[in-house]
Formats: sequence, structure tokens, C-alpha cells
Amino acid sequence: MDIGSSIRTIRKRKNITIAQICETTGLSQGFMSQVETNKTSPSISTLENIAQALKVPLAYLLLKKEERMHIVRKGERTITTSGPDNLKVEHLSSTKNVRMTIVEFPPGAIIGDAPHAHEGQEVHVVLKGRIYAEQGEDGAEFGEGDSFSWNACTPHLVRNIGEDTAIVLISIYTENENGRELL
Repeated sequence: MDIGSSIRTIRKRKNITIAQICETTGLSQGFMSQVETNKTSPSISTLENIAQALKVPLAYLLLKKEERMHIVRKGERTITTSGPDNLKVEHLSSTKNVRMTIVEFPPGAIIGDAPHAHEGQEVHVVLKGRIYAEQGEDGAEFGEGDSFSWNACTPHLVRNIGEDTAIVLISIYTENENGRELL
């Protein structure tokens, strides 16, 4: 873990000197310097004192870089296509186990030729248009603002039943990182 670099970055961003941290925590400047250069690992109790002096949650100092906020600006989204209708899929953001996308369904378009199944849980929110969703023996029509969720291991499909392009926000949760190619 690179806790020391995180401490230094936060301290500098907040214009706090090492001397000020030491005054608040009672730690020596030499020790703080070693912490910030990752030459020593402070105890949890010491980290808690440093976190309080920096006015950040202790848990934030313990996060790995890939666990921290990840920003995807609208113009920087990855765009792919999916299925026989080449549905436009905008990848909004993802964590280790959760992926969010916006899928555009032209009139009559469907995800997959037939109901399909895969690992994970899905939540859908219809942002625009009208769709029909089916899972096993259950099926329903949805309009703008409606939402639904399901366990994706049961065969399912989503089809645009409206005359205009439908736009659906889809969040997919999987137990492991290998569930990235589900849509």
C-alpha cells in the first residue's frame, strides 16, 4: 500500500505542513517524513491520529488507488456496440464488481437474438422510450422513468417496442471481475 504518498498528497493539497501535523499528533518530523516516503508503516492508532489531523476519514487513507473515485467525463466514455442490432453501449463507469452503461435501442431492436443468461444482477432504468423486458415466464412493458431488476442467470431479453429510440441505463453487478463482457 502507498499510504505515505496519500498522506503527503492530502497534506499538500490542504496546505498543511509536516510541522503542523506533528504539532497536532505529537509525532516527530523525522517519523512523519518516513511515513510520507513509505519507509515506515504507522500503526492503525497513529494513522487514525494523522487522519484526524488531515480531517479525512481513516478508511480513505487505507483505500488502494483503484478503489478511490474514478471519474469518466461525458466526452470520455468508451462506446461499443452489442448484439445483432449493433446497439450503442456507452460505458459510464465501473468498479471491481459493478458496471454502468447507457444502451440505445433503435425501434424494434433487441439485446440478443433470443433470451440469454449470464452471471450477475442487473438493474434497468428506462430514460426514454418504451421497452418490453422478459425473464423466464415474466414479461412487462416499461416506459420512461420505470425500472426493474433481475438475476441475470435466468434467460432474459429487452426489446424496444416504441416508435422512437429507447434509452436504458443498466447497472450490472457481478461477484468477480470476469463479468465485464456481459452486454
